[in-house]
Amino acid sequence: MSKRSPGVLVWGEVPVYWTIEWENAETLHNAESQLSAMMARDHNRAALIIYSVANETPISDARNRFLRQLIQDAHSADPTRLVTAALQANQARDRNRITIRLNDPIASDLDVLGNNEYVGWYVDRPEDADSIEWISDYGKPMIMSEFGGDALFGYHGDARSRWTEEYQENLYEHQITMLKHIPYLRGMSPWVLKDFRSPRRTLPRFEDYFNRKGLVSDHGEKKKAFFVLKKFYQELQNARPPQ
Repeated sequence: MSKRSPGVLVWGEVPVYWTIEWENAETLHNAESQLSAMMARDHNRAALIIYSVANETPISDARNRFLRQLIQDAHSADPTRLVTAALQANQARDRNRITIRLNDPIASDLDVLGNNEYVGWYVDRPEDADSIEWISDYGKPMIMSEFGGDALFGYHGDARSRWTEEYQENLYEHQITMLKHIPYLRGMSPWVLKDFRSPRRTLPRFEDYFNRKGLVSDHGEKKKAFFVLKKFYQELQNARPPQ
């Protein structure tokens, strides 16, 4: 049996984020220049497996044309790697049943679908994740490019108290239950490994200009959710047949 060594797989992304001037030719030129520079810099790096052209961009005809141009650019410049984006999805609720459908028009142009979801933090409760049905119209693999919730290291309480390590721990347990039941899921990227400074995060005591979604605090202390994810990764590794 061979011994597997840990490694890093890189998702390289240009900062086409939320909404920008989709119909501005200079904006497109800027994005194309950044994409070209990133690909020229990183194309010989073995850890880089996928290029992303956008993150959480609202759907419109102008946006679709803009992103399709970037997708075409990426495929032309490096046909050996996959191209993705963090796409939009629609959530529907019928009584206690929740469905999330990937129906973003640019999905048909991508190799791999990305999605950011925060069930249990920005929407719904952690336990709602257990029974969510994920639907895709595209027959392509998906990477859950962001998921998680905030916790302040050292702040404790019950699993229903937001900002506690216990709440984040419980959220991750339910997220893992959900992820296991998405048949076309091929990867995931918890958001995020370590707390980081963010001027948008102003809530006194809990944020104080930090994004607290880290599994590890900004001082390197491991939160309870860190060990939930560690256990899951170990289970995945142990479930694989020997090479």
